[in-house]
Amino acid sequence: MAFVLAFFHRLAPGAIAGELQQAFGTSSASLGLLAATYFYVYFAMQVPSGILADTLGPRRLFTAGALVAGAGSVLFGLAPDLGLAMLGRFLVGLGVSVAFISVLKLNAAWFRERQFATMTGLLMLIGNMGGLLSAAPLAWVVAQTSWRHVFLATGAISILLAVLTWLFLRDNPRELGLPSMQQLEGKPEYPAANGNWREALKTVLANPRTWPGFLTHFGQIGGYLSWGGLWAIPYLHEAHGMTRQLAAWHTSLMIVCFALASLAVGALSDRIGRRTPLMRVLGGVYVLCWLPLLWGGPLPLAATLALFALMGTSISGTTLVWACAKEVNPPAFSGTSTSVVNTGGFLGPALLQPVVGLVLDLSSRGAAHSTDDWRRALAVLFVFALFGWLCTFMITETRCRNIYREQA
Repeated sequence: MAFVLAFFHRLAPGAIAGELQQAFGTSSASLGLLAATYFYVYFAMQVPSGILADTLGPRRLFTAGALVAGAGSVLFGLAPDLGLAMLGRFLVGLGVSVAFISVLKLNAAWFRERQFATMTGLLMLIGNMGGLLSAAPLAWVVAQTSWRHVFLATGAISILLAVLTWLFLRDNPRELGLPSMQQLEGKPEYPAANGNWREALKTVLANPRTWPGFLTHFGQIGGYLSWGGLWAIPYLHEAHGMTRQLAAWHTSLMIVCFALASLAVGALSDRIGRRTPLMRVLGGVYVLCWLPLLWGGPLPLAATLALFALMGTSISGTTLVWACAKEVNPPAFSGTSTSVVNTGGFLGPALLQPVVGLVLDLSSRGAAHSTDDWRRALAVLFVFALFGWLCTFMITETRCRNIYREQA
């Protein structure tokens, strides 16, 4: 549930972009900077989150993160100016930045290796419900009440979830007197991390098989989060004349397809015992989805809905990158390895959201942006998507097992 809020905060600015610009009197570039503040701290915290998950354990980390995110959401909802709104968004990003890696660490401890991609897909399905709430439902609620009330309520829920996490979460089966997954399968225990975070970080960073996954996320997930998290709704509103409510339904559909496809892709990968073919095929389809947007011509409603559904479905292939990162590094360092790869996915939007806004501001000659303005801005996202797809061809196939000893 706490991870659901991470997705909600990640994508919420897209549904309330107009309200935020009106409340704080921002330009497109400033709005992009406000939205990207979340990604700056999220990006910076991924490696520390992995180290802390490996050393302190996910329970402590998750609880502290939910408290900080709750405080940030309340501050964002009360902010009288852009500066305090950015501080609130910064605290939200800081708090939720530990959520995903913590759950991946829990998945590694509580499920078998051949179940990891399936459980990661299930995690993405659950998390994307927060993304779904941040699209059309958020736009509807804001029309009924106020975006400020929404974020005040979200902050209170986050603090409640921190309490529940501390009471009920456990880092691994041994804390409840249960056998580990390795023991259940009759295998020797993996060596513990023993708190040596420097060794973990050095090992993961020095492993050349870690970096293709980082670059894949940088290009493909970076562009997807920039698109769905901020620019898709304004684009559909200005370039295709849609209402913001209808545009929000497009991003909702994209998020739902991403969620469902993530679960299916993870389960299929575990079933066939392969990672890279699914990543490459789906990644290529995702790149092709950008071509109609770059064309910029009018599209019927059915076509735009189908396009957004296909974008959400095809980007799901990148969810297998976390499994590959875990499987090419020592098992005890699963938190660190997945966090390093995850960093790429948040470095992307941290750079892209303000850059796209800047391109729009430089191209535009009026308050509204023309189709040509949007075509130039979306070309940036297309290049990143293409780069990320090309990097999938450098990812090592693990066949759904840890191959660190074999590659050593």
